[in-house]
Amino acid sequence: MYMSRDVFHCKPGKAKELVTRFKQFSEILGAMGYQQGRVFTDISGESYWTVVMEQDVEKIDDLAEMSRKVMSDPRTANVMKDYHDLVLDGRREIFRVE
Repeated sequence: MYMSRDVFHCKPGKAKELVTRFKQFSEILGAMGYQQGRVFTDISGESYWTVVMEQDVEKIDDLAEMSRKVMSDPRTANVMKDYHDLVLDGRREIFRVE
């Protein structure tokens, strides 16, 4: 099993909006038959206004397939439209669950 973690550092005051969008995105994942993602916000850390979304997949290839399907869905495009206006930077981390 693998865990994909998308970590975003938001512009000041924009984390709540990104959380709302990620929760809507997670509902789309569930409606498409995928496991819904988990959304986290920082309590303390290197950077304030950090939002994380985690998703588990059985095989690494499942992550690529899921990304292709979900990102081409018009509902996703609507929910995530202009989300770059909310963030300063981001990264993806993929871990094997041991």
